[in-house]
Amino acid sequence: MDDLTLGRLAVSAKSKSLPTYSKFHVGAALLTKNGKIYEGGNIETSSFSLTICAERTAVFQAILEGDREFTSIAIASDAEDFCPPCGACRQVLLDLCGKDLDVILINAKEEIIKYKITELIPHSFGEDFLK
Repeated sequence: MDDLTLGRLAVSAKSKSLPTYSKFHVGAALLTKNGKIYEGGNIETSSFSLTICAERTAVFQAILEGDREFTSIAIASDAEDFCPPCGACRQVLLDLCGKDLDVILINAKEEIIKYKITELIPHSFGEDFLK
C-alpha cells in the first residue's frame, strides 16, 4: 500500500474519533506486515489524563487481535499542517511496533511527510534498558 492511500485512511478514521472537549479530531491507520489495516481515533474523557490518542487506539486494537508486526502508521488531524504523534504515542509506537516503523503524516492538502519512529524519539528508553 502506498503512503498516500494509508494517509487517506487516516483522514477517514478521524470520523470515528470522539473529541468531546477539544473538538480536535485525530485519525490513524496502522498497516501490518501482512497488509491488514487498523484504524484509530482519539477518544476523550472529562479526566483529560485518561484520554487516548488515535495512534494508541489503533495499536492496542491490533495487539488485541493478535497482530504484532507493523510497517507503517499514518496520522491525520483537523490541523491544516502536519500533526506528529505525542510523546506517549511515540514511546508506544517504538515499543510495540518496532524501530523500523514508518510514521506518515498527512496534512489538509494531502501532502505527506515520512519519518522513522527513531527519528521522532531519538535517544529513547526501550527494552534494551530492561535486560
